[in-house]
Amino acid sequence: MDKSEPLARSRAADIAATWKLERPDLDLSGFLLAVYLMRLGRVVDDAYDRMCRRQFGISGADMRVLFALRRAGKPFARRATDLYRALLVTSGAITKQVDRLSAIGLVERGPTSPDSGTLVRLTPKGLKAANGAFDSLTRDSVIAQAMNALSAKQRSAGYALCEHLLLELEEHAFKDIPRRARARVKRRSKNSR
Repeated sequence: MDKSEPLARSRAADIAATWKLERPDLDLSGFLLAVYLMRLGRVVDDAYDRMCRRQFGISGADMRVLFALRRAGKPFARRATDLYRALLVTSGAITKQVDRLSAIGLVERGPTSPDSGTLVRLTPKGLKAANGAFDSLTRDSVIAQAMNALSAKQRSAGYALCEHLLLELEEHAFKDIPRRARARVKRRSKNSR
């Protein structure tokens, strides 16, 4: 696609246009940006999940567990507690995911000790799957294709905008949560990046 060609209107643009017609009295910019971001997230996540299922036989959510272990570095292991905090899911969800991934030989549970808890680590097969999926995502994912349609300047501006929005949201979204709980949420959010 020629980078100078105008894009067709997205569904989010249609939603924005109708809201602007219905409520011209309001500044809808924040609300409409959220609509765009949620739509982007759904499109990317749905495509990612389909790719994971098609190429690796596991869900996108399960692949995120493999990625969390892979980015931990050698020996590609984390405590189960660290996994659910990093992935912003419940301990029950991680238990089910680890059970599924263990049953197909992608992860294994390691030693348990009172001070470190249960370790979950990638098997060689899991490492191969994580590396293959990551390679595929960087080359062939729907977001990689969309990013290739942008100039380097547009990509840089997009990264800067997203980082700025995340920092602001993480700072202000949790003001009504007690301080101890807020620190836990911020740690989880930071670990998920």
